[in-house]
Amino acid sequence: MNSIYQHFRENERPFIDQLLDWKNIVMEQYRPKLIDFLDPREQNIVKTVIGEHSDVRVQFFGGYDHAERKRAILYPDYFQPTADDFELTAFEIVYPKKFVNISHREVLGSLMGLGVKRGKFGDILIEGGIVQFIAVKEMERFLSLNFSKVGRTSVQLKPISFHQLIDEKKDMDEFIITVSSLRLDAVIANIHRLSRQKVKAQIENGLIKVNWKVTEDAHFEVKEGDVFSVRGYGRSKIISIDGKTKKEKWRLAVGIPK
Repeated sequence: MNSIYQHFRENERPFIDQLLDWKNIVMEQYRPKLIDFLDPREQNIVKTVIGEHSDVRVQFFGGYDHAERKRAILYPDYFQPTADDFELTAFEIVYPKKFVNISHREVLGSLMGLGVKRGKFGDILIEGGIVQFIAVKEMERFLSLNFSKVGRTSVQLKPISFHQLIDEKKDMDEFIITVSSLRLDAVIANIHRLSRQKVKAQIENGLIKVNWKVTEDAHFEVKEGDVFSVRGYGRSKIISIDGKTKKEKWRLAVGIPK
């Protein structure tokens, strides 16, 4: 068991324990297990823990080809998942586009304000005034009846098919940085050209996420593959950690969405 945990951070253990429970259900009951939406880090943990040669297999689907958040199905070898097995529904938000703009944060806040857990809905897609999101099928009726406002704007939900979804492919601009330390505050400060003191304050105020989770520890050590979200500055990712320079600084390849 310890051999599994050693590949992950301490705060990821509860999710791994839950995943192992799900895996046991599939093995003991010989039936598929559908999991709520997972962020990309959680998906990576699932793939690593389940493995490619396990008695239990896994597939992911988030409603469209380049989905970031996806549901997972753990299943025995006799089962062949289809898109319907992921039990998803998609909506477009109808609102007065000529007079207001709707942001990703506002849609997220409205869903959470209804008491909808983050695992119950997937990507929120916005392009050219079109606003869409994907949710678990079981929430379809609840959302249709209760999702009536985004911020101060009155809205309606229109069910749509998956082929009507905006397919967002998230390309990245890549660049190299050198840092004296792999501490979170040092890396974020270098990526966004901010002072470490300002970044440290943002971290302590819960304004920075690592792998989709708020992290309030400036000493947090970053690893290859980590994704950061900084309020007001957007998202970035450590693509690779390429060792140290002659001046004993860490060389990091970083990506920022275009």
